[in-house]
Amino acid sequence: MKKTLRFLGLDVHAETIAVAVAEPDGEVRSLGTIANREESIRKLVKKLGSPEQLRACYEAGPTGYVVYWQLTQLGVDCAVVAPTLVPTKAGDRVKTDRRDALKLARSHRSGDLTAVWVPDGDSEALRDLVRAREAAKQDELRARHRLGKFLLRMGRRPAVGMKACTEPYMAWVRQVRFERPAQQATLLDYLHEVDHMAARVKRLEQAITEAVKLASPQVQEVVKGLQALRGIAEISAVTIVAELGQISRFDTPRQLMGYSGAVPSEDSSGKRKRQGSITKTGNAHLRRIVVEAAWSYRHRPAIGPRLRKRQEGVPEPIKEIAWKAQVRLSKRYARLAAAGKDQRKIITAVGRELLGFIWAIGVKAETSSKQPMAA
Repeated sequence: MKKTLRFLGLDVHAETIAVAVAEPDGEVRSLGTIANREESIRKLVKKLGSPEQLRACYEAGPTGYVVYWQLTQLGVDCAVVAPTLVPTKAGDRVKTDRRDALKLARSHRSGDLTAVWVPDGDSEALRDLVRAREAAKQDELRARHRLGKFLLRMGRRPAVGMKACTEPYMAWVRQVRFERPAQQATLLDYLHEVDHMAARVKRLEQAITEAVKLASPQVQEVVKGLQALRGIAEISAVTIVAELGQISRFDTPRQLMGYSGAVPSEDSSGKRKRQGSITKTGNAHLRRIVVEAAWSYRHRPAIGPRLRKRQEGVPEPIKEIAWKAQVRLSKRYARLAAAGKDQRKIITAVGRELLGFIWAIGVKAETSSKQPMAA
C-alpha cells in the first residue's frame, strides 16, 4: 500500500509556532498555534500520527535550526526553506501567521519551495565563531572612526603622509593632550575602546586558528587549499568553508555563483534582454569575502613571500589551479579596465569568476581528503 504523506507548514517565531497541514486528499487546514518548546513539538508529532509520513518545513530565520533538529530527532523529514523564494501571489496583501503556515504547507506539497543547506553541529559552531569575529571587526572599525572624527573636530592632525590606524598613528594619538579634562577623558575613552576592540579581534582570530586544528581532516584540507589563492589567507579561507560547508554539494561553479548572489539580475522579454545589478539574494558573508579577495587580481600575476609560505605543503594540482586563477583574473581585470568599465563592477565580475576557482579547489581538496592513505 502506498504511503500517504502529510505536509506540515510551520510559521516559527521565538515563542510560538503556527501550524498548518496539507492532507493527501487536497485539503489544507490550520492546526492552530503551539508554543515553541520541545515538548509541544513532540505532542504535535504524536497527535499527527506516524513521523515517517510527515514532511515538515519552515522558513529560515532568527530562530536558527533548533526546530529542524527537534523534528529530525523525532523521525520527521524536515526542510528549512529560503524565505525569499517562497511563492507569493502578486495581489495578496494580507499576511498573518496562520496564512503563512497554510501557504508553506500548500507550497511544500506541490514542491515549489527551495530548501537551504542546514549545517551540522561542528559547521554551525565554526560559522558562529567566524561571524563573531566579523562582528568584532565591524565594532573595531566603528571605534576607530569615532576616535578619528573626534580628533578631526578638535583640529588635531597627524603628520602628512601618516596613515590612520597604523602603529605610528596610534603612537601619535597617545601623545595628544587636551587642556580641558572633559576632552582628555573623551580621548582616553575612545582610545581604550580601540585597544579593547583590537584585543577582541585578536582573541577571536586565535580561537579560529585553534578551531581549525580541531576540525575534520576534510575541513583542514579545504582551508589549506583555498589559501593557495591570491587574496585568500587563513581567516578568509575559514569563512568560505564555514559559510559553504561541503563545497562539492554544488554540482557546478555556476550554482555556487548563484548561491553567492553575485550574478546579474535579468528582466528579459521577447527580443528585449536587460541585465541589471547583481541579485544579492545569496550569502552576503561569502560575497563580501570574494569581493575583498578580488582586489588582489588588479596586479599582475606573481607569487610573493606570503603567498609562497601559504602554499607550502599544498598539492601541486591545487597550486596549478591557483596560478590559472591569477593569470585569468588579472587579464580579466585589465581587459575590463581598458574597456572603461566602472571599477566596482570590474571587481564584482572578477569576484564572481573567483568563485569558480574556489569551487574547483574545494572539490579537489575534499576528494583528496576522502582517499585512503597509502600503507
